Amino acid sequence: MTGQEEGNEQVQLELARLRQEHRDLDAAIDAMVSLGTADSIQIQRLKKRKLVLKDRIKQLEDQTVPDIIA
Repeated sequence: MTGQEEGNEQVQLELARLRQEHRDLDAAIDAMVSLGTADSIQIQRLKKRKLVLKDRIKQLEDQTVPDIIA
């Protein structure tokens, strides 16, 4: 395996991990809201973490997709 392929595999693994964490946070937020067990500050923190994850996912996706100049 070349260094590029290995690096791409690492990026794909990181993407999968981040996407799973994003889904888990989404489920946790939904559960807290529906059960009424969390305060608004806690929910806002989780939502902020989701946004950070979304930004990181976008960065990694941009790394893996080659730029196409039209």
